[in-house]
Amino acid sequence: MTATTTAAPAALHRSLKQRHVVFIGLAYMSPFAVFDTFGIVSEATKGHVPMSYIIVTIAVLFTAFSYAKMVRVYPSAGSAYTYTRRTIAAPVGFLVGWAALLDYLFLPMINALLAKIYLSAEFPDVPGWVWIVGLIVVITALNIVGVRISAVANMIMVVFQALLAIVFVLLTMRAIMSDNALAFSLAPFYSMNEDVASLVGGASVLALAFLGFDAVTTLSEEAIEPRKTVPRAIMWVAALGAAFFISVTYVMQTLVPDLDALKAITPDIEGASPYIALFIGGIVFQTIFLVGATVSVVSSGLASQLSASRLLYAMGRDGILARKLFGYVHPKLGTPVINILVVGAIALTALRLDLNAATSLINFGAFTAFAFVNLSVVAYWLRHRRHEVLHGSVLAWTVVPGIGFVINVWLWISLDQLAMTVGLIWAGLGAVYLIWLTRGFRRPTPDVAFEEADEPMLVREPRA
Repeated sequence: MTATTTAAPAALHRSLKQRHVVFIGLAYMSPFAVFDTFGIVSEATKGHVPMSYIIVTIAVLFTAFSYAKMVRVYPSAGSAYTYTRRTIAAPVGFLVGWAALLDYLFLPMINALLAKIYLSAEFPDVPGWVWIVGLIVVITALNIVGVRISAVANMIMVVFQALLAIVFVLLTMRAIMSDNALAFSLAPFYSMNEDVASLVGGASVLALAFLGFDAVTTLSEEAIEPRKTVPRAIMWVAALGAAFFISVTYVMQTLVPDLDALKAITPDIEGASPYIALFIGGIVFQTIFLVGATVSVVSSGLASQLSASRLLYAMGRDGILARKLFGYVHPKLGTPVINILVVGAIALTALRLDLNAATSLINFGAFTAFAFVNLSVVAYWLRHRRHEVLHGSVLAWTVVPGIGFVINVWLWISLDQLAMTVGLIWAGLGAVYLIWLTRGFRRPTPDVAFEEADEPMLVREPRA
C-alpha cells in the first residue's frame, strides 16, 4: 500500500482572548438596541419597559447558565445546533439549527435597514440603497480579512456607544430633576394598571436585544482556551447587557411615564429615541446621538455577519449544507470567506424588505434555540449521570435549565401572529429538507466533526 500525503484542511484560527469575545458579544447585542425598541414597547406595556426587561433578563440568565454548561462540554462553532444534536438527536439538532438561522441570517439585514433609516434622515438626498450596499460591503470586507480585526473594531465601537449612552442617561436625569412634576420611583416597574400579558408580550420583543450572549458560543473554535473563555464571556455579556438595558429604560420611562408624555415629545412612537435626544440635549446632542446609532449599526452588523458565517461553517463542515462551499476556510485568512459572502448577499434583501418584515422572524429562531439549549443540559445529565461524576448539583443540571426552558416556551408562544406564521413555515421547510437529506430517514443525519475531543473534560472530576 502506497502512503499518500495530503495537506491538512484549513481551520479557523484561535486568536480571541476573553475581552475580544465579550466585546463581540456586546457588539452583536448592540447597546443602542435599547433605543430602537423603547417607543413601541412603552406603548405596548403602558409605560413599563424596565419591567419587561426584567422578565426577559430572567429568561436570559437561566439560558446563559445553560449555554455556559454546554460550551464547556462541546466547544464547537455550532452553538445551539451542536448542543442539541449531541445531547438529544441529530435530526432535532438540525431543526434547531435551521430555526436559529432565522435570527443569524436576518440580523445583518436589519442592521442594513437601520443604516438606511438613520442616514437617510440625516442625508435625505442620498438614495437609500447607497447606505444599505455601503454598509454590507464594509462589514463583509472587514470580516473576510480576519476575526481579530473585526474584534478590535467592535471593541472601539462598543466603548463609543457605552460612553454616549452614559451621556444620554445623565442628560435624561437632569431633565427629570429640573421638572417638578417628575420624580424617580418604582412606577416604571410596577403600577396598579400593570398587565402581565402585555409585559410578557413586551419581553418577547425585547429578546432581540440579548442575542449577543448566544452569539459568542459560535466563536468557540477561534477562542483561546474556549472551555474557560467562552462560558465567562457568556455570563459577562448577559449581565452587562441586562444592567445597561434596565438602567437606561428606567430613566427614559421616568422622563416619559405614559404614552401621552411620549407623544408630547415625539411624533413617531417607533422612532422615539432621537426625539428624546433632541428634547434632553438639543440639536447638537441629537446629531451626536444619530452618529452613535450609525456606529451601533456598523458594530452589530460586523458581529452578526461574523456569527452567521460561523453557524453556516459548522453546518457545512458536518455535511448538512454543501461541504465544499460552506465548510471552506480560506487557508491564509483563516475565515469562512464563502459563508461571509453568502450572509452579505442575504443582507442585500434589505433593498426589497421593510424593517417589520425582517424583525418578525428573529425572535422565533432565538426562543427556539434558547429553549433547546436548556433542554440539552437536562438531556446531557440524563445520558451521563450514571457513568460520569458531573460538576455541580442535580439542581444545576435539571431544575435550573428546566425553569429556563419553561420561561422561553412562554415567551415563544407570546410572539405575534406574523412571527409564528412565518417561523412555522420556515421550520416546515427545514423538516422537508431534512427528509430529503436523509432520504426519508433511511440515512443518518450527517454527524458533527469536532476539532476537540468528544470527552467533556471540564464536566468530570479529575481521575487519580
